[in-house]
Amino acid sequence: MTEPARVLYDYWRSSASYRVRIALAVKGLDWTAKPVDLRSGAQSGVGFTMLNPQGLVPVLLDGNQALNQSIAIIEWLDETYPEPRLLPGDAAFRARVRAAALAIACDIHPINNLRVLKHLRGMGHEQAAIDDWQRHWIETGLAPLEELAEASPGPFLFGPQVTMAECCLVPQLYNARRVQADVARFPRLGEIDRRLNLLHAFQAARPERQAGADA
Repeated sequence: MTEPARVLYDYWRSSASYRVRIALAVKGLDWTAKPVDLRSGAQSGVGFTMLNPQGLVPVLLDGNQALNQSIAIIEWLDETYPEPRLLPGDAAFRARVRAAALAIACDIHPINNLRVLKHLRGMGHEQAAIDDWQRHWIETGLAPLEELAEASPGPFLFGPQVTMAECCLVPQLYNARRVQADVARFPRLGEIDRRLNLLHAFQAARPERQAGADA
């Protein structure tokens, strides 16, 4: 069997990688996984930083393209493989979807990722304080998304279409539960998350189903 041209460098529990796995699966695109163990510092190795000088996952290789940053990758996938669309055609609608996705990818996730938490630990903060930090910023960031979800006709954030926003939402809620954030505060998001996780594409992208999970 010929190996697919796409290669995804990821880490099974990375929220950013999880987003891209969902997008690939929604579009029915095959890929080969190349796990990068963030716990061992593999992302800082010369081999990986030649692909991405930031030393962050994910990185997607697709033919001659080497792409990083999950939102940029998802937008590129949507432009290159347009069906089914993750960003709507209408400009105003597209901006609303982007805003919801970026509320997660830019406002919640970056201040809770591994390198920030390591820095907090290096500054002498106890693990309990670091856990409180994560929960505070996750819950603060999810609150306006709950309002968005309450205004949606359903079944998802923007109606019946899976968008880039849902690709970001499900990984963030997975991470929220992992750090024991109070997700019960966000019942509408929880309903949407449950519906999405019944879909094959979202099931296939789940962290525990990836290479290196719990290794």
